Amino acid sequence: MDANRDSSLATDDELLQAQAELWNHVFAYTKSMSLRCAVELGIPDAIHRRGGSITVPDLVAELSLPPSRTPYLRRLMRLLAHAGFFDAGPAPDAYGLTLLSRLLVSAPGAGQGLSPFALAMLHPIIVSPSMSLAAWFRAADDAARVPFATAHGGREFYAVVKENPEFGAAFNEAMACDGRFVMDLIVRVHGQDLFRGIASLVDVGGGSGAAARAIAAAFPHVKCSVLELPHVVASVPPGDGGVEFVAGDMFERVPKADAVLLKWILHGWGDEECVKILRRCREALPAGGRVIVMDLVVGSSPADARATETQLLWDVMMMGVVGSPERDEGEWRKIFDDAGFSGYKILAILGIRSVIEVYP
Repeated sequence: MDANRDSSLATDDELLQAQAELWNHVFAYTKSMSLRCAVELGIPDAIHRRGGSITVPDLVAELSLPPSRTPYLRRLMRLLAHAGFFDAGPAPDAYGLTLLSRLLVSAPGAGQGLSPFALAMLHPIIVSPSMSLAAWFRAADDAARVPFATAHGGREFYAVVKENPEFGAAFNEAMACDGRFVMDLIVRVHGQDLFRGIASLVDVGGGSGAAARAIAAAFPHVKCSVLELPHVVASVPPGDGGVEFVAGDMFERVPKADAVLLKWILHGWGDEECVKILRRCREALPAGGRVIVMDLVVGSSPADARATETQLLWDVMMMGVVGSPERDEGEWRKIFDDAGFSGYKILAILGIRSVIEVYP
């Protein structure tokens, strides 16, 4: 059906098909919340513990749920299997893991442990701004800077995180598990190219040091450090894994190193702030050094409509939560130029994210 056709010219079948598609979009949140439910209940781990396949009644018992919930769990699993999260069959009423749900298994060596990421991104604190988008668009300019503040009584994201240490810990673990997942791929597949000729690296805004530790373990000759705010450094447990932690502010000074890593940092800031951060990074580099940016480049996979849609979903989510944009190549280029860099190279090697090497 041509999306631009007048509905009065559509056939009855086309109108019904359009209605079905509209309903699919309207109820798409049910799929996300069903996924959240499955992760909260521990369904991926339960299936893993039972050897990779389990019947619904056995799953109810494994999760210590009331037996009366069996028909309702069956309906939940039917939806999640249809969505690709679980594999239905071949035994009657049985479900197994798929590649998607294996990402959520937390057992060491059995999955990628991305459940904390799913739970944090589907937490009410993150989701609630989406319910306030229209109110925010209609509000006066000085009412709230971002939809998140509209939804949270004028408070912005990091203020709410500070007030909710339990969510703050969950959010930090979400970022850490994503870092472990990405850096495992990076060091195994692309590390020799990305970290060529580097004797030292500083991970700016590197949190608890998951990325820096992965690099240090894979490339012991690289001296790795993490620049973080003082309260973050103070919270890092003992056992540095060969990584030095430096308390400081990336807007003021970045420690000198052959390479500066900005993993999933710049998308959280506006253009003006990004230019300031990048200028501090450029000041830290020697001749021949580089900044390694790991972030979204919208439109980096033009032939993959699902990848582009996921990037745009990220963009609107970020608009709602902190206000900063996901950027296309032209927007990245302007930031790099304004920060005084001479060139860059985009490597579309991280799924919907890319690695950008930026040269002073």
